[in-house]
Amino acid sequence: MKTAVEWLVEQIMKHDKSFLHFYGAEIEQAKEMEKEQIIDAYETSHISMMTAEQYYRETYESNTRI
Repeated sequence: MKTAVEWLVEQIMKHDKSFLHFYGAEIEQAKEMEKEQIIDAYETSHISMMTAEQYYRETYESNTRI
């Protein structure tokens, strides 16, 4: 299964092969951040009674407006 970051990079690379060359460090950082978020969500799910949807809303929704 691909992560969202991996999928996005794959889609961009279809149109711009130089993307990885220019943004490789940022991509790796985004992958690491995504990994930490997945681990945090998993760990939180084992100690909390909140649903995955509640966890997402409280953790990310207010911070993801682009």
